[in-house]
This record gives sequence, C-alpha cells and structure tokens, in this order.
Amino acid sequence: MRVFAYLDPGTGSLIMQAVLGGAAGIAILWKSTFTRIRTRMTGNVNPTADRDATRDEPVPPGPQS
Repeated sequence: MRVFAYLDPGTGSLIMQAVLGGAAGIAILWKSTFTRIRTRMTGNVNPTADRDATRDEPVPPGPQS
C-alpha cells in the first residue's frame, strides 16, 4: 500500500505557529525564573528601582498658580 504524505500551507502554518508560541513561552518562563532568583538573592523587590533612582532627567514644571 502506497501512502503519499502531503502538508498543505495551512498545516505548515499551524506547525510554525505552535513552534514559535512554544519558544515564546519558554523565553518568558526563563526570564521570570531568573528574575525570581535574582530577587531572592538581592532582596530587591523592584529590579528597576536602582536604575530609576539614578536618572538625570529634568523634572517637568508643575502647574503655575
């Protein structure tokens, strides 16, 4: 018995979407895991707090009354 396998463009697109979605999910899991580890080691709850505190941006003027 001969079997001819055929993947139409819709099937290829579905496979590609599943692979890219899985890669994105793994990347988010990887980043959140290391953020959690870094937070526990440093005790810094907000990892961007140090970066925000050292900004040298001018403060916009408030409303004039």
